[in-house]
Amino acid sequence: MKVKLFSYSQLDTFVHRLSGLTKLLCFLFLTTAVMMTYDLRVIACILVLSYVLMLISKIKFSQIKVMLIYVLIFLATNFVLTFLFDPGYGPRIYGTSHVLFSFGGPYAVTQEQLYYQCTKFTKYLSVIPLGMIFILTTNPSEFASSLNGIGVSYKVCTSLSLTLRYFPDVSRDYNAISIAQQARGLDLSHKAKMMDRLKGMTAILMPLIFSTLDRINVITNAMDLRGFGKSKKRTWYSANKLTVSDYASMLVCLAVLLFSLYMRYYVNHSMFYNPFI
Repeated sequence: MKVKLFSYSQLDTFVHRLSGLTKLLCFLFLTTAVMMTYDLRVIACILVLSYVLMLISKIKFSQIKVMLIYVLIFLATNFVLTFLFDPGYGPRIYGTSHVLFSFGGPYAVTQEQLYYQCTKFTKYLSVIPLGMIFILTTNPSEFASSLNGIGVSYKVCTSLSLTLRYFPDVSRDYNAISIAQQARGLDLSHKAKMMDRLKGMTAILMPLIFSTLDRINVITNAMDLRGFGKSKKRTWYSANKLTVSDYASMLVCLAVLLFSLYMRYYVNHSMFYNPFI
């Protein structure tokens, strides 16, 4: 059985049982904690926490393989370009310069620059699993009902729910169109030339766009026929009340955010932690 990419999977884990609202707030708290600091100690703790949550969620590698490949390519490219465009940024931040070796000219690898880039790399690496956990463990309908319960318009909530549901649909349609085109003789393998593969991708994307527009039209007509938007309120089949686990999870993630702010403003007195002083 083929595992769907970016689709919610119904499992009985601690993370799956949490409310969609809880997971959204925890995601925002933790990502904000990461964005507000360049302290590698804080970021490393959040990184460990995010990967522990992935293990608890029982997320399969096949579900995140494609995303992980693109993310690693992006991170590696960002790491190299950061050094090429400004190899002296680290020493300017930390006020010292300990040269490890040099490539000539301004391209000297310093401990400060290496530390800064590793911290930046870890920041991205700690946030990405949190987003994957949110997408793969959140029931779209339950998430929409939770947001509506705190006062968000049910029209906005329904739009978000449909967006989350659309990820696996696009993935399924793409695979179906790709297989159909290859059955007609379209070569998308690594043996084909790059230009031929790009043309082949166009032959897939055009039907995918038209099928997407057709689905939007069908859903819009179905919602209009059912009188969507006529009433000011609506009920939710998947509505769940917040439990003790939800409140405890939000408090823990809020505590992590407050700790990150405490380290920034009262310990480091800066966004950056300087281990070279």
